[in-house]
Amino acid sequence: MTALDPSPAATVPAPRAAALPRDPRERLAALFDPGTLELLPAGLAPAGLAPAGGDERSGVVAGVGLVQGAGAVAFASDARVQGGAMGSAGCAAIVAAYAEAVSRGVPIVGLWHSGGARLAEGVASLHAVGTVFAAMTHASGRVPQISVVLGPAAGGAAYGPALTDIVILSGQGRIFVTGPDVVRSVTGEDVDAERLGGPEPHSRRSGVVHLVTETDADALEAARRLAALFSDQGKVADDAEERDLSGLLPDSARRAYDVHLLTGRLLDEPGVELHPRWAPNIVTILGRLAGRTAGVVASNPMRLGGCLDAASAEKAARFVRMCDAFGVPLVVLVDVPGYLPGVGQEWDGVVRRGAKLLHAFAEATVPRVTLVTRKAYGGAYIAMNSRALGATRVFAWPEAEVAVMGAVAAVRILHRRTLASVPPEKLHEAETQLAAEHEATAGGLQRAVDLGVIDAIIEPGQTRRELAQAIAEAPQLKGRHANIPL
Repeated sequence: MTALDPSPAATVPAPRAAALPRDPRERLAALFDPGTLELLPAGLAPAGLAPAGGDERSGVVAGVGLVQGAGAVAFASDARVQGGAMGSAGCAAIVAAYAEAVSRGVPIVGLWHSGGARLAEGVASLHAVGTVFAAMTHASGRVPQISVVLGPAAGGAAYGPALTDIVILSGQGRIFVTGPDVVRSVTGEDVDAERLGGPEPHSRRSGVVHLVTETDADALEAARRLAALFSDQGKVADDAEERDLSGLLPDSARRAYDVHLLTGRLLDEPGVELHPRWAPNIVTILGRLAGRTAGVVASNPMRLGGCLDAASAEKAARFVRMCDAFGVPLVVLVDVPGYLPGVGQEWDGVVRRGAKLLHAFAEATVPRVTLVTRKAYGGAYIAMNSRALGATRVFAWPEAEVAVMGAVAAVRILHRRTLASVPPEKLHEAETQLAAEHEATAGGLQRAVDLGVIDAIIEPGQTRRELAQAIAEAPQLKGRHANIPL
């Protein structure tokens, strides 16, 4: 393979600690395993779209190599050339890198530091940026796409990362369509680059960014770890270590808890949580279960009581579709009291966005196993990978509840006239008795087992083994769809 630069720096990467802040070759060398980077030839601009403005340098460097021992392709903006602006030649280099990744069937990582389309090239650069978007879309669902934003990514360089599967933002990264100066001149809003497109707005409010790191080195290491989880998915170990998960939930069913206590014990190691600050009432983690790459979708009672809402449903749906596209099995941990009610939720599109989660699970073909830990009520029970949506297996812990709503809440509606005539001092006793009768007649955990909507009641100490075995025994399929940015 022809090297772009025959100098030693092109074939012998410098140690990671010595990586230059803005040199794309050094950034690529820091991403790949030491000594494995091989630069790709410069991309050829499409006919009639030769670079204008007298600058022959493309502003993009691409290469192939190994990431934790597995093949990968990557490209990097050269922020030293017109601020990394995207011209015809640079866009052609990115398109060629995508073609290489698809041909090899390996992940592609983009290191972004670009002010957008090159002004001097005019409409030619706009067309070239469009060809990058098309290449990304055509590769969607075929190879994992990871973006690492190391500096400003504006205009077309903002939408590039947004089209990929995972976006990592370094502490110095900024993503925005129009910069602070344009915003100020058009809208009169006084805002700086960090507040407009930095880690805080994109990790907590917009959901554009999946992961934020303090340093560039941390961002590249996160990209390496994620690429390896996709590339080397492994197999479920026959002798999976069992761990006792009992005692992780509070004694009182009314008390909240952080589901990370459970996911941390369930997975082999903590894994990589995506979107940890956006819609935190749902937790999405890419990690390993008994050696096999798996995606975890978990209700988090510490936030909004674990209720689903518009944002969390959309977040989970995107994650489910990504895992399905790349053949990553799903583990769904359910402790959900329902959908969050309110005018704000209805106006925010909880019906439309909640339907995305229903569609994502019902469409998915990867092994997907559900565990009800404490409760699963109402429409949220259906949405969280229920039997009706085609779950591979559904398990429940012995104290779990499955119902339209809690038994006490249900009898307060069904027997409101009867309860209205009960003396206050006997009301609790009457509600408890009616709730027990309601569970016996209308359902409950055993009724769910009898109906086949729950496969088995398992003890917390059996959980890892049962989930891993269910994944191992299921057909290892993957979805035939792209991963549109929901």
